[in-house]
Amino acid sequence: MSKDRNNALGLRSQTGYLPVEAYGLIGNMHTCALVGIDGGIDQLCWPDFDSPSVFARVLDCNRGGHFSISPSYDTDKAAQDNYSPPTTKQAYLPSNNILQTRFLHEDGVVSLLDFFHRPIKDRVLQKGQGNGLKKWMIRRAECIRGEMELDVECFPAFDYARLAHTTEITKGPEGSCVTKVLFKTERDDMSMQLEATIDSEDGTHCPVIDFKIEHRETHLGPGVTCKVKLLEGQSISFVFRCVKDAQADPTPVSTGTLDALQKETSLYWYNWISQSKYKGLYREAVQRSLMILKMLTYEPTGAIVAAATFSIPEDIGGGRNWDYRFSWVRDSSFTIYILLRMGFTAEAESYMDFISKRLKFSRNKDGGLPIMFSIRGDTDLEELELDHLEGYRKSRPVRIGNGAADHLQLDIYGELMDGIYLYNKYGKPISWDLWVSVRSMIDYVCMVWKAKDMSIWEVRSRQQHYVYSKIMMWVAIDRGLRLAEKRCLPCPNREHWLRTRDEIYETVMVKGWNEEKKFFSQSFESRDVLDSALLIAPLVFFISPNDPRFLSTIDQILKPPEKGGLTSTGLVYRYDTELAEDGVGGREGSFSMCTFWLVEALTRAGRYDKKYLVRAITIFENMLSFSNHLSMFSEEIARSGEQLGNTPQAFSHLAMISAAFNLSRIQAGITDDM
Repeated sequence: MSKDRNNALGLRSQTGYLPVEAYGLIGNMHTCALVGIDGGIDQLCWPDFDSPSVFARVLDCNRGGHFSISPSYDTDKAAQDNYSPPTTKQAYLPSNNILQTRFLHEDGVVSLLDFFHRPIKDRVLQKGQGNGLKKWMIRRAECIRGEMELDVECFPAFDYARLAHTTEITKGPEGSCVTKVLFKTERDDMSMQLEATIDSEDGTHCPVIDFKIEHRETHLGPGVTCKVKLLEGQSISFVFRCVKDAQADPTPVSTGTLDALQKETSLYWYNWISQSKYKGLYREAVQRSLMILKMLTYEPTGAIVAAATFSIPEDIGGGRNWDYRFSWVRDSSFTIYILLRMGFTAEAESYMDFISKRLKFSRNKDGGLPIMFSIRGDTDLEELELDHLEGYRKSRPVRIGNGAADHLQLDIYGELMDGIYLYNKYGKPISWDLWVSVRSMIDYVCMVWKAKDMSIWEVRSRQQHYVYSKIMMWVAIDRGLRLAEKRCLPCPNREHWLRTRDEIYETVMVKGWNEEKKFFSQSFESRDVLDSALLIAPLVFFISPNDPRFLSTIDQILKPPEKGGLTSTGLVYRYDTELAEDGVGGREGSFSMCTFWLVEALTRAGRYDKKYLVRAITIFENMLSFSNHLSMFSEEIARSGEQLGNTPQAFSHLAMISAAFNLSRIQAGITDDM
């Protein structure tokens, strides 16, 4: 048995849950699903990323709901001393987001393909018409060698397992090989159907689909189960879709139709990733990260969700469980930078359009901007706790929505303005209307920069003068000034912007520097607390990467936590949760994106001192080993080395691409300019 499967199924049998890293992602740029290495779909929200869940076994192994296809477990054979259970291997098809899970045994091999349909063309061709997207989640199992019996279970749990349903099974007409299962709720838009079709090479003997309705005490409605024995050359396919969509689209589920949709989907992903301009080091990991970022994009608006999941804990048994299915302003700079530098101009333009509309239409009464939006641009993200769900490995509470939406986080203007500046530089010149909005935003920053806020980390305690926020407000003003100069745009308050930018810089250097401990502190108030967010300073050109103050800060961060640092086994923590007053409590793991920020900061310092470049390479390659078997990164890494937090996280992958890109450029002797 493979080590990955052994560890994953061992945890499943002990706790009911797979490890966080034991999943792959499939998606169609509207929603996505987590597919476990054991063939179980344990999370699916329908029809969009932020819709209520249909499957959520990842958050409650008993009542969350799942759709699993896996080798049958024979208790009699398992009791034999020489019995060897099937081995599982999981990988994406080359240049694709079609996920293949293979079950291998001496008696036979089955290949399971999971994907959402994607049409070859990305956008609508004519106004008012669709783009050919079928909102079908497709699962196809084929016996490659020998024979194997599969267990199929589908137990939906609608509306986060709060909505009851009924289940009906209907057979197709005589001679038809299609079986349909209807899962009906009181809401038509949530009712789903499962259709199964069979095929075989010789057409003489087909596998038998004999679904049975099964009631389980923990579910609000019955599911279906069946055993299917596949012989070499035989295959079985499943389509899961909304009943309303099925009524509107009469396309029959057949082997020919599914073959065509699979070919379309494969060609779509191949064509998309072929646009990548990246030719540097670590290309395979960079390409996979780009594919994941594309799946996290909400096609109708261009927004990118922070993560595909919600409420996966930052510490097993702890309460740091948040919903990340929204779009954060703070991600804008990295997102635009990566999309443009990697060659994905259409995606950068769509994302920029989404952000520009928020800047123009979503300002608060005082002129400020919300820190996050729904994938449609809304700001009503009420945070609720789902007390009926036990949480991943009993980590409560399970939260939907995000109460940090109304936090005051003044850093967002720097990330946003840096993104706009980069778009103007590497993409298209910004419009006059956007420049008017930018001027108003920077005037607002000049007015509020002396205020306290709640920082990039969305603390839930008292507001402070966070150094990272001050730096990013400096960035906002600096990029506004640079943009005005490069484009010769009118700037009535130029002198005020210049004075304010300089005042912020001086203030950070005086109040943000701990002279005794020789590092930049988390805030003016918490002068003894280190914060890895400050690694971003040379990346945004606030300070030179070889400045003695910054190098001293890096050296301190590189120390282990027990010696006052933030780095353990090459992984970086945000801050010391025992020293910092964040109002949340409990522990957390190291942050993937912070580790990549350290790599990039060391890379830039390595231009002037080779020892930092060597350290950057070592930490980067070490961090790559903490991705899962599919090169996916979650938000955090536990002390035990397992992944924690929502997965896959967009910012982790953005930071990874940026670190790889700049590490390659430095080694090639190429440097950035402003």
